[in-house]
Amino acid sequence: MSTGVVIVAAGSGKRMGGQRNKLWLPLAGEPILAHTVRLFATHRDVDHIVLVVSEQDHADVREWLQKEAIQLTVVLGGAERQDSVRNGLCALPENCTYVLVHDAARPFVTREQISEMIKQVEHDQATIMAVPVKDTIKVVGSTGIVEATPARESLWAVQTPQAFRMSLLREAHEAAHRAGKVGTDDAMLVEWLGHSVTVVQGSYENIKITTPDDLWFGEEILRKRKGE
Repeated sequence: MSTGVVIVAAGSGKRMGGQRNKLWLPLAGEPILAHTVRLFATHRDVDHIVLVVSEQDHADVREWLQKEAIQLTVVLGGAERQDSVRNGLCALPENCTYVLVHDAARPFVTREQISEMIKQVEHDQATIMAVPVKDTIKVVGSTGIVEATPARESLWAVQTPQAFRMSLLREAHEAAHRAGKVGTDDAMLVEWLGHSVTVVQGSYENIKITTPDDLWFGEEILRKRKGE
């Protein structure tokens, strides 16, 4: 059995407000990207990593990887995240049995959680990490009027990594590409294909760094983990 990982780092990070990809912003003195890549590159259950980057970041990523002496495959992303993931899947070896897809902007997933996802996907073929929502959620129409209030106990906020049998996720992506189907995450494409997806409870610390406030919160998470 072989497990691959696709790390998606091809976004622009516009909501962070900078001119450069947010993944180069410092977190505890090092780029966000460094924290995420090292986590998977040093995990004993990960055999192959594909890092999907934008054309703008390609040269900088190559230079950084040489300094770090990290061995992985770098490919260019596509117009949308779904295209970037598909490019990453195509770059993984054919002998990969399972694949994890992870957002580079989530550097706080733990080694234990990665191991749990790999163990779970061996049984379920498709599994995602998520946490129950804390707030009441409203469905609001275009006119600003509340249309529905879903039962909070049935709502989960989805995180990454998401884990799949490689053949299943490739089939879902190729079918979606042919049909022009766009999903907001990889699990949605697998669900659309008619396959069930299970949930592993994640952590509220596994945030995606999107805004400046997230950086501050991220620093606090690292300090807490170091016992400071």
